[in-house]
Amino acid sequence: MHALARLPAALSSWLLAAPLALVLAFFLVLPIATVAVVSFWTQTEFSFHPEFTLENYDFLLTSPVTLSVYLKTFTYVALTWFFTLTIGFTVAYFLAFHVRSLSWQIGLFLLCTIPFWTSNIIRMISWIPFLGRNGIANSTLMELGLIDAPLEWLLFSDFAVVLAFVHLYTLFMVVPIFNTMMRIDRALIEAARDAGASGFQILTNVIIPLTKPGIMIGSIFVVTLVMGDFITVRFMSGGQSASVGRVISNEIALLQYPAASASAVLLLVVVLMMIAAMLRAVDIRKEL
Repeated sequence: MHALARLPAALSSWLLAAPLALVLAFFLVLPIATVAVVSFWTQTEFSFHPEFTLENYDFLLTSPVTLSVYLKTFTYVALTWFFTLTIGFTVAYFLAFHVRSLSWQIGLFLLCTIPFWTSNIIRMISWIPFLGRNGIANSTLMELGLIDAPLEWLLFSDFAVVLAFVHLYTLFMVVPIFNTMMRIDRALIEAARDAGASGFQILTNVIIPLTKPGIMIGSIFVVTLVMGDFITVRFMSGGQSASVGRVISNEIALLQYPAASASAVLLLVVVLMMIAAMLRAVDIRKEL
């Protein structure tokens, strides 16, 4: 430390940041660069070799399959984002403004994390016996006389996929929103109430604007997770729906590494564009 203190401030800063920069370069930048390079390689039915070509991107960007898969993925993203935001905001609002005791807040918040004590795959698959044709949901509805025949769309459908996504990723929306709400000065709410504002006006004009950074952080988590997910779509749709992540997974399984790399690069670009658009809408630097 004494040696670093005698160095110029700029040089010492670079030396302190060098270890982390090397770790990021090796584990993040290098793999992404490798994928980008492989995406320009030539492939045949049985092999691939390092010969520059744009055929992978040409096929990817002109194929109608790409458009349909991205539209389906964006549909999953939009629905999952809407439901996770609705549930996450409601839960965070209840914990932050209706639970007065700090111990109860901590206890109820930890209760929300209980599903994360087990694997994502186990939590996802647990919906199958519940939503199946002879599952708990259909059996209960038939016993109550609400339906005459099992509902086929409960399982192996887009409904099941979105339900699993919401179940898996709602906590990623709850945590940043709750964290932001806890930082809101309660004096602002009291001042608005003293000025005659109704509860709805306080919510829309005070709480929601001050919670935007948390909403945006949660949205980034949910959007990126859903865009890259493939296992949930595979199991919960019964192989009847596709997503960008699942297409990449299938290409890897078929040893089509250049095509999979091109799909991965395009997915990365799309996700970065979506994140950039969200960051332009809300400045989250003050939250970080």
